[in-house]
Amino acid sequence: MFKKVGLYIMAIFYFVAGINHFINPANYFPLIPEYLGSVEVLNLLAGAAEVLGAIGLLIPATRKMAAWGIILLMIAFIPSHTYFIEIGSCIEGGLCVPEWAAWVRLILIHPLLIFWAWIYTRKN
Repeated sequence: MFKKVGLYIMAIFYFVAGINHFINPANYFPLIPEYLGSVEVLNLLAGAAEVLGAIGLLIPATRKMAAWGIILLMIAFIPSHTYFIEIGSCIEGGLCVPEWAAWVRLILIHPLLIFWAWIYTRKN
């Protein structure tokens, strides 16, 4: 029961996060290092990947592949998290957190999100 509830919560989490990339794209642009390429395109790809991953989690036949996709997406987000720390954990006119909070997100929360997705790569 706990695993099923966790699955639905994770799917909702990634669906909402993915849609937010389309609704509020400017919030994400400063978090994407320019050396990765077009921030606009990368933001759209990230949003689409999160939405598709969320939907894939809900379909038993694609659940395992979607979970692996989310894991790869979380790994792909690491440069943005480290970049946020490099720029002082603060976006002018936007998100500002204490540096320790950005580190906690990178070294604690991010691995927990990866682990959460990994749970659904396993059979039952």
